[in-house]
Amino acid sequence: MSASHPPNHAHVDDAMFKVEVNLDDISGEILGYVMDLLIEAGANDVYYTPIYMKKNRPAILLQLLCSASKIEAMKRILFTETTTLGIRYYPLTVHRMERTFRKVSTKWGEITVKEGLLDGQVIKSSPEYEECKKVAKDFQIPLKTVYEEVWQQLSK
Repeated sequence: MSASHPPNHAHVDDAMFKVEVNLDDISGEILGYVMDLLIEAGANDVYYTPIYMKKNRPAILLQLLCSASKIEAMKRILFTETTTLGIRYYPLTVHRMERTFRKVSTKWGEITVKEGLLDGQVIKSSPEYEECKKVAKDFQIPLKTVYEEVWQQLSK
């Protein structure tokens, strides 16, 4: 196993914003499309939560995190691509753990693993999904088998 990227040191980012909208009368296909647009435009994270609005109407709460410099782009996408008439956003502080990346050798090749460090010690590890997905497709094996192999190699 060898390091593939320099560490991304722990830091506090106080120039972040949480943006949210309540959406009713919107299809899952549009939600997926909007999520892709928001990520491509620089959102750090996008997620949906089922909610109930007035008159007990089922809806979706779309929330995203982005830097202050991306607020206008996020608002434009949300207003033009969704059913919302209003957007809420507020400043947010994010504390990011130090992260390192290393390559793990598997029987199908190397796969990158992201590690979260606290006080210099690895306390979280996560195989990179896209690389695992590609291996699963290329070798026609279950994705969970790829993950199991990565975890087994990490435990050695």
